[in-house]
Amino acid sequence: MTQRNLDIDLLRSFVTIADAGNFTRAAERLGRAQSTISLQMKRLEETLGRSLLERNAHGVRITGEGEALLGYARRILALNDEAVGRLTEPELEGMVRLGTPEDFATTHLPAVLSAFAHSHPRVALEVTTDLTLNLLERFQGGEFDLVLVKREPMGPMQGMRVWREPLVWAALDRPSSWMAASPGDALPLVVSPHPCVYRKRALAALDSCGRRWRIAYTSTSLAGAQAAVRAGLGVTVLPRDMVPAGLVTLGGEDGLPVLDDTEIALIEAPGTRSVPARRLAGHIVSSLERGMGPHT
Repeated sequence: MTQRNLDIDLLRSFVTIADAGNFTRAAERLGRAQSTISLQMKRLEETLGRSLLERNAHGVRITGEGEALLGYARRILALNDEAVGRLTEPELEGMVRLGTPEDFATTHLPAVLSAFAHSHPRVALEVTTDLTLNLLERFQGGEFDLVLVKREPMGPMQGMRVWREPLVWAALDRPSSWMAASPGDALPLVVSPHPCVYRKRALAALDSCGRRWRIAYTSTSLAGAQAAVRAGLGVTVLPRDMVPAGLVTLGGEDGLPVLDDTEIALIEAPGTRSVPARRLAGHIVSSLERGMGPHT
């Protein structure tokens, strides 16, 4: 049996299409013509003898075979990029100052930064966590080379979206007084100080459905907020993927409104930036960016 080898360029285009949601955005991100991307996918499917993508009115749908390949493709690309980075830029060194929200830094960012550190062992990473407003103020003051910030979807803020966050209500994993309360009673909330995207999202959703609320506990840290929720002081808003063990996700059956998504965007310092900062920015985008369907 003849051994078939997967082409790295074809895999990169395939992963980009899967993340972008359609061929047009994938071509833009890769700096290639859409016809070239289509031809690459045809070649990849012919190599494997499997249908990987199906076009539809909303963009593209990944087939079952495509889903199976996607995980392997990401791992192959990560190893390829790590090897190339290690061998072609062994002397890349310096420091990159990155600001990020605490919850994002503790969940999605460690693996991304670990991969970068392995590829560029001489680059020191200085990571600071804070609220988005504080991060922006400090960024404008020149304290960071890069910042990851929470923002409204497709908001006017500068920067490139790298993550979309579905938000949910979270509460203590046992009966508590607020759950037994009537809809007319004020819902106790555990939130971050104003201004905070999650806080704004929670209050707007409750106001829109006429549900009364009160601020029961305010904390500047994720750990503090989660401790308050575990103590039964109230309900909080968290990204769906960041609800910790011991807390439950609540929804319409609990009398709570649906929450709109928020985004995480990467903002780079204007003007001259160091090579390590540019490399880290590109690594974060390629590692985290995921397409959100045809509406983006």
